Amino acid sequence: MNIKKPPVPVPLLMLVGIVAISFSAIFIKWSSAPASVQGMYRLLFTSLLMLPFARPYSAAAFALKKKDWLLLGFSGFMLALHFLLWMGSLKFTSVASSTMIMALEPVFIMIGSYVLYKEKSTKSAILGLGIAIFGTVFIGWGDIGLSADNIKGDLLSVGGTVAVSVHMMVGQRLVSRMPSYLYSLIVFISASFVFAVYNLAAGIPFFDYPPKEWGIFVLLAIVPTVFGHILFNWLLQYVSATTVSMNILGEPVGASILAFLLLGEKLNGLQWAGGILVMGGLAVYLYAGRKKTTPAAEALQTAS
Repeated sequence: MNIKKPPVPVPLLMLVGIVAISFSAIFIKWSSAPASVQGMYRLLFTSLLMLPFARPYSAAAFALKKKDWLLLGFSGFMLALHFLLWMGSLKFTSVASSTMIMALEPVFIMIGSYVLYKEKSTKSAILGLGIAIFGTVFIGWGDIGLSADNIKGDLLSVGGTVAVSVHMMVGQRLVSRMPSYLYSLIVFISASFVFAVYNLAAGIPFFDYPPKEWGIFVLLAIVPTVFGHILFNWLLQYVSATTVSMNILGEPVGASILAFLLLGEKLNGLQWAGGILVMGGLAVYLYAGRKKTTPAAEALQTAS
């Protein structure tokens, strides 16, 4: 059986995705618009950018079963919930704290993948994950406070992490039987619709925002979404959801550095040390997961 390989080395694509999603928290911090509005336009503009290239996938869309459409809608709902909670968390806590908590995503996915897909991890991979998670604690340790706002932000980030973990696991199942581009487009449209309903019900205005905000909405669509989330969805054809989510552990490092340079959020020694641990754990995990990548990708291509 021929094993499908990506046209560009996976580590390079992962690096591009990590840098792209690291800008997400910066753009969100720069915006004063409600999180639900940011999320709605981020996904809507991304969908509009994708639509002109969707025609080759029309036959695949018509071939989808009712169960597939329900799962796509559910995945879109969970993605919208993720953005609503995580973007909202950045209004109350720092970039380092919020992205550190988001790094717990592989823990939820590893557990969920084992329960749903019987996907096992080697001891070395688990060790790498543990080192990286320990590093994320260092990153956010000097920034987590005991105020009501910080606690609220931390809890919102936890909720957003659970939501995106579910979204990723559903995505792993769906991209095994449909093009990843079509999956991303339908999910983004579904999520933007969820946001529109939410904003309408909450009485949040759709258009009353200055030019700066519209520019941020566009940047959110292009940088972290196209070169981040879409890229990660595409990579699900070649590697497992656990591996993809593990690479997102690089986001706290990139986001914390960008927050220091662009927002003036200072990093202490513990946070720098945490960044080194995260990248070290990531390297251990990727090295340990080399032998797993091939059968995992094969399983994704042959799943019913």
